Amino acid sequence: MNVFRDLASPEASVREAAAEALVAELREVQKAHEKGARKGDKEAADRDGSSKMEAEKDDGLENCAPSVRYAIRRLIRGISSSREYARQGFALGLAVVLESIRSIRIEALMKLIPNLLEYSSSMKGPEAKDNLLGRLFGFGAIARSGRVSRQWTRDKSSPIVKDFVSEVVELISKKRYLTEPAVAVILDLVRKLPDEAILSEVLEAPGVQDWFNRAADIGDPDALFLALKLQERTSVQKEIFGKLLPCPFSPDNFFAEHHLKSIAACFKESAFCLPRTHSLWLVITEMLVREAASQNDINTSCGKKHKKNKKASSSEDNKKNLCNFCEVVIEGSLLLSSHDRKHLAFNILLSILPKLSPSAIKVVLSSKVVHGLMDILSNESSWLYNAGKHFLNELASVVSHDNDRRAAVIINLQKYSGGRFDSMTKTKTVKELIGEFQSVEDCLCLVQNLMALFVDEEAVSDEPSDQSQTTDENSEIGPTEEQDPFGHGNVDVLKSWVVNTISCVLKNLKLTSKGNSDSEMVKCIEEKFQVQTEILKFLAVQGLFSASLGTEVTSFELQEKFKWPKNPISTSLRNGCIEQLQFLLEDAQKDEALHVASEVKSNDLGYYFMRFINTVCNIPSVSLFRTLSGNDDNAFKKLLAIESLLFQEERKAGPGLDSTKMHVMRYLLIQLLLQVLLHPDEYWEAAVDVTICCKKSFPAIAQGDSSSGQESGERGPQESDEDEPEESDEDGSGDSNGEASLEFMDVLVQTFLSILPHASGPVCFTIEQVFRVFCDDITETGLLDMLRVVKIDLKGRQTDSDDEDDGRVDIEDDETVMEDAEVGEIDDVADDLDEDTEDESNDEGDADQDDLKDGDKAEATKDGDDSDDSDGMDDDAMFRIDPYIARIFKERNLPGSETKQSQLMRFKLRVLTLLDIYLQRNPGKTLVLEVYSFLMQAFVKSHGADGGEQFRQRIAGILQRRIFKGREYPEGNGIKFSKLERLLEKALRLASRSRYSTVASVAQNAAFWILKIINSMNCSEEELASVVDKFRSILNDYDRKKSRLKLGFVKEVVRRNPWLGQELFGFVVQKVEGTGADYRRNQMLELVDCILKSWVGDASEVWTKHLAQLCELIQEVLSKVPENKSRRKEVRNFCTRILQTVLKLNLKEQFQNALSPETYSLCQAQLGTAFAPFRKDSN
Repeated sequence: MNVFRDLASPEASVREAAAEALVAELREVQKAHEKGARKGDKEAADRDGSSKMEAEKDDGLENCAPSVRYAIRRLIRGISSSREYARQGFALGLAVVLESIRSIRIEALMKLIPNLLEYSSSMKGPEAKDNLLGRLFGFGAIARSGRVSRQWTRDKSSPIVKDFVSEVVELISKKRYLTEPAVAVILDLVRKLPDEAILSEVLEAPGVQDWFNRAADIGDPDALFLALKLQERTSVQKEIFGKLLPCPFSPDNFFAEHHLKSIAACFKESAFCLPRTHSLWLVITEMLVREAASQNDINTSCGKKHKKNKKASSSEDNKKNLCNFCEVVIEGSLLLSSHDRKHLAFNILLSILPKLSPSAIKVVLSSKVVHGLMDILSNESSWLYNAGKHFLNELASVVSHDNDRRAAVIINLQKYSGGRFDSMTKTKTVKELIGEFQSVEDCLCLVQNLMALFVDEEAVSDEPSDQSQTTDENSEIGPTEEQDPFGHGNVDVLKSWVVNTISCVLKNLKLTSKGNSDSEMVKCIEEKFQVQTEILKFLAVQGLFSASLGTEVTSFELQEKFKWPKNPISTSLRNGCIEQLQFLLEDAQKDEALHVASEVKSNDLGYYFMRFINTVCNIPSVSLFRTLSGNDDNAFKKLLAIESLLFQEERKAGPGLDSTKMHVMRYLLIQLLLQVLLHPDEYWEAAVDVTICCKKSFPAIAQGDSSSGQESGERGPQESDEDEPEESDEDGSGDSNGEASLEFMDVLVQTFLSILPHASGPVCFTIEQVFRVFCDDITETGLLDMLRVVKIDLKGRQTDSDDEDDGRVDIEDDETVMEDAEVGEIDDVADDLDEDTEDESNDEGDADQDDLKDGDKAEATKDGDDSDDSDGMDDDAMFRIDPYIARIFKERNLPGSETKQSQLMRFKLRVLTLLDIYLQRNPGKTLVLEVYSFLMQAFVKSHGADGGEQFRQRIAGILQRRIFKGREYPEGNGIKFSKLERLLEKALRLASRSRYSTVASVAQNAAFWILKIINSMNCSEEELASVVDKFRSILNDYDRKKSRLKLGFVKEVVRRNPWLGQELFGFVVQKVEGTGADYRRNQMLELVDCILKSWVGDASEVWTKHLAQLCELIQEVLSKVPENKSRRKEVRNFCTRILQTVLKLNLKEQFQNALSPETYSLCQAQLGTAFAPFRKDSN
């Protein structure tokens, strides 16, 4: 009994041991029974008499011992038990007993099982289920024992196989859940049978053909599974499987579209066993990818022609089979059905994806699959959301180590989502997959795939856009135009994604050199250059050119074939390509610091680009994407010519400053060339001006460009006429208006100012690089032009509607605003800069006004005219500046575009960058004072209504980092003291009166800096006295309630400039005596104390000189001791420190003589022991 109990144990090892023990025991009993039967031993029969009571005489097991017959019946009852693990254990026991005891007749057992486990239609619930499952497990044990196959092998006329299969098939008709395990039992038997028995016995068994015939119609996946497994063992070409399998059978015939549709119901019904995948799919997927798994794509197939053709044909067949399978089964059946079947579809795809080639992956990830996935992942509450996430994660894992497969997945996900898969599914799948392309080979692989996608006209247009195909709720209603995210406009979005992504490939490129040697670095740069050139060619071809004959053009010079989409791409896409070209060139210019000097020329991406442009332009059937106007065409050709000459001169010059200047100027010409193409008729003038500057800066260029006249003559009379004025300007012969003396840097700065307002980021970067190497030569005129931009402000008042130019705006300078403030006409900006009272606003307004006049006086005083009605600019200067600023707003005021103020602010910030560069390279020049003056004005005004936080912080950063904290500063007698004096006065006024703490702080640092410059000069006594007067003025203002002066600032000035403390001492002492408020008096005392501490070196002499004043001060403060305890303590401490210093300097006797009787009495009464050494009786 213990043996039967252990057969139901949860432990498999215990069940196995129990089965072995049962077999051993029954084998002994059966041996004894057989031996007794032969000898007629009654004793053996009597010994087993107790078991006979349980054995029935008509069970067909007459040859078995009663114990064996009992055990068989017990095991049959056990396999119908609902106890956990009982069926497994008792079925195992029955199988091993049948295998070991041959006297048990299989025919009898096959009858005994149904008899003991009766089933009728009237039975309900668990009892019926237990009996049916018991029957199935019983027949499974018979099949596992191998007795059926061995018996048929001995006697091929035996009907044992047919009877067995017939009984199992009969079970299939009872309940649906018995079908799959019943098929497994039949297959277990089939594996033990020879091939001939399958055709003659299994397939001919009663009920099998009827089952196969109706399976396709009712959708029985188990019948299809069994048919496929039996087909593997048979070669007879006749219809023996009904409609389940084609005749003759072959993978191509099976995966034919019409046949797959005929058995589609079988595929749908296989979803019943989810989350487990039905065994049918393992057979289907193996058959589907069996050949594909051992083949590569056609492009990588065998080199021999006949082998290549054979392999190509096979690959095409496999691809067709896969295509039919996906279209009919995945897309046409499963994805259009229930959630379970959609889930099944994704599980099937995951099972075949690891075995597919990149081209096959593109077939599997079709538009409907991608759309279904997007539909699931776009809603986190979806029942299938987790299944969709799992599919994406597994998909990414499958392709993680194969570039081609990873690229295929990216392309298809983006192709059928219009480049918006991540955004619509709220994942980072595509982004992360792209990030895995890190080596040169990886990046080139991705670039090639992206280029193919861009020119692929069938990317979206050949796919249906109906999302409802994958959504149950919308199966009857198609999406509206607004709901459909996969419409015609999707093509542009996809191509735009390609352009942006292909430009970002370099960001993922990781180059690691094995060493720090030059050769290793050069190798890394060469690898990156390889990727850069591929991207550059794509962007240039798609963005700049179009083919007049067809969509493919071959360049024999470059030995490359260029392709364009069949339908011309939009202007916005071309502009996007050009903009990405600019960024690519900018990045290349930034990376040039890594180049080895000897290898720079070979890795010059700018040179490669210009050579490529010239070559493509010379292809007869290729032209620029738009017809250039006369001015743009002239500028385009000049830029090409000058850049080529500069490159030649750069190579001749070798490493050095001149070579660097030519190099950065070349990149500016290249960026301007792209700007000319990007913005028709906007940049041609600036481009021509820069070419003129190149000729003036590099005389060899002007000599090398002597053939420009011939070129213009060859273009035709019209173009020649257009070009003549420019040529005359280049030679300087056109300067009849008195501007012939205009400096090269002035022209260059003016040109930069005309470009910066709306130039792209790469153009601005290139301008910065040019300015960096040329700014040492900047003139005062050019610098002032830049500084005026920083001060420009808008009043926002438009002219009347009948004005000639609707885009004209009023541009005011600080001076006008401050003049309005003085007379009470205060606008928003002035209001914010105003102080709390009229007097205070006038003070600060005067400071700004004086500062403004100083900033512009350099221009005004040259002509002897100090009037302020033109801000120090002559008409020509105004003419130069105003048009450049007005360009910011002309034809740019479209709805939704940037505001005028934001455009102006961007322009100012760009100019500030150039000023930062100038200060970085020229911190000790006198012109730094001009820069400081203008920046300080702009900083103060930026606290008004129109000021921006970024602008304020930028100016403050430049002032602090480049001017106040710089190691170098303007020094020497070449600086006008009067200018420093005025700048100091305004800085002190801002430090003492500004209600903005940031302004006050910057003004204090400005005062320190100006004093440092003054100290470096050999100033006269009168000039130094003027400086002292400025401090006396702010200290005199300290008594006023509106003064915001922090005496800590004055203390710091005294510490840094002790001579100022000596000059201010008497005045400060007087201020202490005249100050009524206790707090302010104590603050002044601290200042006095600071001045006293600053007297070093000849301190005794200075103290002797001021002893009388100190005595009077002590009398004053001790006679008006504050009532507040802490302030009274501060006064006593001050007096005590004076007495201690007097003793330290041995001035006791002089001090006693200077004390008046009243002061003596006060000290004796108030100071106590601190005054003891000075008492008269102590002498």
